[in-house]
Amino acid sequence: MEKKGTIAAVNNGAELFLHFSGTWTISSSASSFIDIQSFFTDITLIRFDSTKLLAWDSRLLVILSDIQEYAKINNISFDAQGLPSGVQRLLRLASASPGKAAVKSDDKNQSFLQTVGSRTSYLIEDSREFLSFTGQITLSYGRLLSGKAQFLRSDFSVFLEECGPAALPIVSLISVLVGVILAFVGAVQLQMFGAEIYIANLVGLGMTREMGAMMAAIIMAGRTGAAFAAQLGSMQVNEEIDALQTMGINPIDFLVLPRLSALLLMMPLLTLWADLLGISGGFLIAGLTLDISITEYYNQTINSINIRHFGVGLFKSLIFGYLVAFSGCLRGMQCGRSASAVGTAATSAVVTAIVLIVVSDAIMTVIFNILGI
Repeated sequence: MEKKGTIAAVNNGAELFLHFSGTWTISSSASSFIDIQSFFTDITLIRFDSTKLLAWDSRLLVILSDIQEYAKINNISFDAQGLPSGVQRLLRLASASPGKAAVKSDDKNQSFLQTVGSRTSYLIEDSREFLSFTGQITLSYGRLLSGKAQFLRSDFSVFLEECGPAALPIVSLISVLVGVILAFVGAVQLQMFGAEIYIANLVGLGMTREMGAMMAAIIMAGRTGAAFAAQLGSMQVNEEIDALQTMGINPIDFLVLPRLSALLLMMPLLTLWADLLGISGGFLIAGLTLDISITEYYNQTINSINIRHFGVGLFKSLIFGYLVAFSGCLRGMQCGRSASAVGTAATSAVVTAIVLIVVSDAIMTVIFNILGI
């Protein structure tokens, strides 16, 4: 008859020694983590003794994994030296695998200061990852310029098509509607002063300097940025990125570089197209509701905008395109190895991209205003 698996706990000040004995297998009766949770009070270190352990399988690994996760969450040192070498290797593999359900502390009972501290720590860590990923992209472009970057030209062509022609229908629809909205808003106010003709100035300046680039970027964040995150996240789940690294291929060069470059090339073209359709949408309102002829609208638009305004919009479109691709690729590379993690990565990519777009647009608008551009 198999000997029951038991745990003896010995406290030595702030250190806790757990002595495993008997048979820790699926078929034997043994303690669970809930049975021993009371042992972990006012300690800073957990040690183990397995000299009297007769046999073990996944039953032992489950309780040790729970103890390890509990120690990690509560800042308790975990010393696995006293465990069998096979157990130590499996624990390292288990702790290295993201997406594992852990024994969690009660976050709902955190104080306000604890919550602020944990969120601040998360933002600091996220900022570090932003800077690290930016550096990796910079090095990747350096390898591209020196001819050492490895990626498939066929992939780059596919991404160009996805970021450009495939996005035209939704960009066209939204741009026309934005132009219509700007014209409606302007018409209500300008009619009060008998200055309806200046609706062309409002729509022209609004589309070329701000709305064309911003609306195209937001559309691409929801369409392309999320797709990049989902694609790379799925590759993380299937361990394809690990396979690339094993073969000596840099995943930033192979996966991120073509996506980022494709969106950087297509965003200015999409912005110009959005500007044109937005101005056309404004004319629909001006012509149908204000009886402004196409010649008057055209002349007023040409007189109100110049190459400098287009330059501002195109410069913003490059920044927005980089931020969209950067956010999508970053969240995809950060993705865990579960199906739910892929969805989380896609959602996070869209939110991150939109926040960065709005913040960067506000900063650039203030700077351009100060410089008189």
